[in-house]
Amino acid sequence: MQFIDINESQDLFVNDTIMPVVQAGQCLIKVHAIGVNRADLLQRAGKYPPPPGESPILGLEVCGELVEVGSAVSNWRVGDKVLGLVAGGGYAQYATINSDHLIKLPDHLNYQQGAAIAEVFLTAFQSLFTIAKLQPNENVLIHAGASGVGSAAIQLAKAIGCNVTTTVSSQSKADACTEFGADNVIIYTEQDFVAWKKEHFKQGFDVILDVVGGDYLKKNIDVAGLDCRIVMLAMLGGRFSDPVDFAKLLGKRINLHASTLRNRSDEYKAILVSDFSAKFLSGFSNGQLKPVIEQVLPWLEADKAHSLMAANKNIGKYILAVE
Repeated sequence: MQFIDINESQDLFVNDTIMPVVQAGQCLIKVHAIGVNRADLLQRAGKYPPPPGESPILGLEVCGELVEVGSAVSNWRVGDKVLGLVAGGGYAQYATINSDHLIKLPDHLNYQQGAAIAEVFLTAFQSLFTIAKLQPNENVLIHAGASGVGSAAIQLAKAIGCNVTTTVSSQSKADACTEFGADNVIIYTEQDFVAWKKEHFKQGFDVILDVVGGDYLKKNIDVAGLDCRIVMLAMLGGRFSDPVDFAKLLGKRINLHASTLRNRSDEYKAILVSDFSAKFLSGFSNGQLKPVIEQVLPWLEADKAHSLMAANKNIGKYILAVE
């Protein structure tokens, strides 16, 4: 089969390899679409290696049809249209995936739309519900609301009746977040969100979802309400923070969490997929939830997709269509 490989200069090129071997509890997907993630760019640069024993091929999420099921798999059949997370190996014509990590592709969605679901919605679900224990009617602050995870988080929080505030870099992204359901949108290039909170939202936020890091930690503490849960997912703004006021952490009883998904155990991911599917998968059928796609490109243009993602101008996901 063909796959997208990386040479010593970190350039992408098409290469050939053997078909992956299907273990007893796995399925083999014929890949029709691939979700592009920032982790792919980091792995390409040598900064985010796959977990031990996993495929070194790029790619964390795929959508396609099953062409083989393992001997221990009873709940899936050849021909099923599915989507799901893989720990590696997504940038290929075929990929293996644990059967417990599969999600049925909603009937009215195409493969490209399906490839825009797993990583962002599972990450957002894990952050908001598994970690932060988000409750109906709570106040949520989501940074980078027009990103893949941000757009998913807005939709999930609104699905249970929360009040959602988000930060973005431009008016076009602000308009998109309003369409996703956000109640308040702050364009951080025009107004500091700490100053906005002091003027408009004195009670502070119950849950804060942050992919920026850096000096946003100090600001997040400033806008946090009592018993706030802050969940850190990335560090696009830098790995180090300004000095933190521990008196504010203690005074507000803030819970600070840091989380990733790729290196979680298979058992953890299986439970996460099951919980998400039970609570929210029907939302894609009734129109309450929608995958958000910035652009679909041929999979041989993966390099272009990486360059576009690095520019941080997207609203939603970049998707690679496998010919």
